[in-house]
Formats: sequence, C-alpha cells, structure tokens
Amino acid sequence: MWCVVTIDQIDSRNQPDGVGALLVELRALPTVRAFERTVGDELQGLFEDPQAVAELLERLLRSGGWHIGLGFGEVDQPVPDSVRAGRGSAFLRAREAVTAAKSSPWHLRVLGPEGDPRPRRLESVAWLWAALLDRRTTKGWQVADLVAGGMSYEETARALGVTPSAISQRAASAGLAEGRRARELVSDLSSELLQKEDSR
Repeated sequence: MWCVVTIDQIDSRNQPDGVGALLVELRALPTVRAFERTVGDELQGLFEDPQAVAELLERLLRSGGWHIGLGFGEVDQPVPDSVRAGRGSAFLRAREAVTAAKSSPWHLRVLGPEGDPRPRRLESVAWLWAALLDRRTTKGWQVADLVAGGMSYEETARALGVTPSAISQRAASAGLAEGRRARELVSDLSSELLQKEDSR
C-alpha cells in the first residue's frame, strides 16, 4: 500500500495563507511525490517511507493549525509525476480522512481498507502523541531539539547554560522518552500498512 497525506489549513478564511511556508518546510521530507498545493489552502503528498510519515506528523502536530488526513491504499500505476494527477484508493481515503479530521480529536484522521484494524491503531497512537506534544513547552522543545540533534543531556546543559539536573527535569516534563516511543510506534504501524505485498 501507499500513504497519501492531505493537509488543509484550519480557519483559513481568518488566517494568513500558511501553505507556501509549509511547502518549503516539507521539501526536506523523503516523498514519492512531493507536496503540492491542490486547491485553495490544501496540499497533498505521497509517501512510502514510514519514518517520513512519522516525521511529517510530528512537524504538523508541533506547529498546529492543520487538518490532517492520512489515506492508506493503492495508487493507480504508473505513478504520475505530479501528485495532483494521482488516482486510487489511497487518494480517495486521504480526501475522506481530511474531511473527517475537521470534527476529530487533534484534527487528525487515518483511513485504510475496510475491516483492517491497523489504521485505527495508528490513529489512536497519533492522537495520544498529539496530546503529549501539545503540552510541551518552549523550553521542553528546546531540549527535545538539541537531544534529537545528537546532544547528550550534559552537552545540552552546557549549551543552555543550566545544570544537567535541570535538563533531566525539563526532559521529563516534556515527555521526551514517551515521545520517542510514540514516534517509533507511529513509524512501525505505518510500516506495517505500507508493505507492498500486503495490498488489500
């Protein structure tokens, strides 16, 4: 299967258009077809890398302001050069998912083949992860970013001019360990869904 992600800006009529800036930010992600603006304040991309799906979700949940729809399914072959020309069940489900996201917790929905329990499991983990990330403070993100960049807690403490004990406390309050587990699980569940030999 493939993963199509459709993203729609929340309350776009009363907010500056954020699609252009988000498109620039998402260029760094490995995609099968890069994100493109599809219509108005909406954009869409095509994925087959589960780690990239997890990275995308973390970025979007961190920034807020977006309805997020993930659709797992088939893509008509050959895959077109532009994601806007794509067809198949993954695209249809992503469209349904982003519409459903407008009235769902954390503005996020995941849809897949009927009767397959895995999309709901992924969605549930993503909602819990979103709740954790939502309570992370600016100082917590500061520590999270430095640690994610490869720094130890000791190195992070030196960089921020505080004690290692203070960094440990910030990391615990920010849920760094729990966040890492959630991201791993999102990647693992996405990987199960993206197995090409298990196309339902």
